[in-house]
Amino acid sequence: MKILAFIPARAGSQRIPNKNIKKLNGKPLIAYSIEAAKGSKYINRILVSTNSKEIASVANEYGAEVPFLRPENISQSDSTELQFFTHALDWLKHNEGYQPDLIVLLYPTSPFRKSDSIDRAVDEMLKHPEADSLRSIRLCSEHPYKMWVLKDNGYIQPFVETKDTNTQTLSSQVFPKVYIQNASIYITKPITIYNKKSPVGDVVVPFVMNEVESMDINNPMDFMFAEHIMGKS
Repeated sequence: MKILAFIPARAGSQRIPNKNIKKLNGKPLIAYSIEAAKGSKYINRILVSTNSKEIASVANEYGAEVPFLRPENISQSDSTELQFFTHALDWLKHNEGYQPDLIVLLYPTSPFRKSDSIDRAVDEMLKHPEADSLRSIRLCSEHPYKMWVLKDNGYIQPFVETKDTNTQTLSSQVFPKVYIQNASIYITKPITIYNKKSPVGDVVVPFVMNEVESMDINNPMDFMFAEHIMGKS
């Protein structure tokens, strides 16, 4: 099978300048995802989609391909997975005649993701040929039943409304388990992207991960915490 590791790494992070190539424990952040992909027994091609020549150079240095630069209009903070997937698949098809069987999306902001976890996720996806995609998830530490929405009138109301006004006072242990996607390992198929106009689709395989591998670096405190964990390991 042709299994493509796809690492999106646009330039322009506001909270952490040059986040994707900022040094974490002496190594560019993106390098951890490239190395995890290289350690997978399934992945046979690693591609970085970026709008930055600097990021492309670092990605090449660590062994990833950057056959094109992503257009700026789909490299914004509100650009979607569907946009950068479609652009990459179209480019690969028209310029190389290449189409992968599976695409393993690895965000560079998850440096604790292991190669073994990638392989186990691919195994799960292969067990479900009817599935449109796989999403890595972790157990929510903050339950939606405890969340509130601030209204224009200055008051708050429950994010999840129920008939029982005592719901928000109950222990979280009595609520159903809720999971959140963790930006670590998402797997999809070209047919899902093209036919369903979505990298997710309708039939989604869950892949539960622990909190450490689920860590997603988005702000300076996340970065400091990640360096602390690496220093302890």
